[in-house]
Amino acid sequence: MGLTAIMDAVGLPTGKLDVFIRSVEIASYMPGRIRLYSKNLIGNENLSREIKGELARFAELKEVETNTVSGSVLIKYEPAILQRNAELVKAEQYIMAHAKKRTM
Repeated sequence: MGLTAIMDAVGLPTGKLDVFIRSVEIASYMPGRIRLYSKNLIGNENLSREIKGELARFAELKEVETNTVSGSVLIKYEPAILQRNAELVKAEQYIMAHAKKRTM
């Protein structure tokens, strides 16, 4: 069993996306739309650009909006397209399980 598999098994973050998702408040989830909050994003244009840049590398994500006034990140995607990327599927499953509000 490799290190990544062990980290997965015990629930530790295994990549940048994992670390990011686990460092924010997951405000709401519905298939195709996720809203996250981070106090660190408030007033932080550099972090906003970094988040958008990192998430832009995933072609499966349709749109990423950040708001440095409220500290929110809105991620929009087509659920069927997201399923093509195992890393994003794993992130979606984590978000689904930890969202404060689920709408379906």
